[in-house]
Amino acid sequence: MAEPIVELESRCVTAGGWKAHVRVAEHATGPPVVLVHGLVISSLYMVPTARELAPYFRVYAPDLPGFGLSDKPRRVLSVPEHAAWLAGWMGAMGLARAAFVGNSFGCQVIAHLAAGHPELVSAAVLAGPTIDPHARSAPRQIGRWLVDWTRERPSLAPAHVRDYWHAGIPRALATFRLSLEDRIEEQLPRVQAPTLVVRGARDRIVPAYWAREAAALLPRGRYAEVPGGPHCVNYTTPRRFVRLIRAFLAECP
Repeated sequence: MAEPIVELESRCVTAGGWKAHVRVAEHATGPPVVLVHGLVISSLYMVPTARELAPYFRVYAPDLPGFGLSDKPRRVLSVPEHAAWLAGWMGAMGLARAAFVGNSFGCQVIAHLAAGHPELVSAAVLAGPTIDPHARSAPRQIGRWLVDWTRERPSLAPAHVRDYWHAGIPRALATFRLSLEDRIEEQLPRVQAPTLVVRGARDRIVPAYWAREAAALLPRGRYAEVPGGPHCVNYTTPRRFVRLIRAFLAECP
């Protein structure tokens, strides 16, 4: 029997001097899971995964500063600054420790958070971690993104458009540049939490060779694929993605 659909509640919390929008589901008694969104797009596209997780975990999906319905700092935050903000946000939410699930750019943020604040991260799931160090250029990344775009659910397109509008093109371009400069491969060996690297089998942004390499760089890393999944497995194939998350977290201390 299918679990009933859980609706997420919108909240506002102040962290780091900025108001942040958070999508929350606290119906379950399980441990907290924090969902970290990708480049420019907000926590809106994390909702399908959040709903699948909500019957089992307390779920929190913030909009990072500058994106979605959160405040827009004048200066664009770097990847390490987003991680530092996320650490402060946890305190504002009363979360002492949580499992983290990220997609794409969100994986970069989680890697910095887990490396710099190991006490906050009980486990991590990195879905489609960017940036592939073997293709660290704007043309190659944009080309891969355009191919992957055709494999996502069609409803992801209007969500992207809305969130790009909220963020603004200058912020979107600056964040993309900062994500290219960030070297996740230098952070992964510092992550002590058990970590699952997930790749959609049809992901054209993150090739299998890089996803497997990322898992091997992690001291406690594992690798798994979502059959038929593109880059945004959290949106396009959430049920299959959540099966992997639940099985992995069930084995973590």
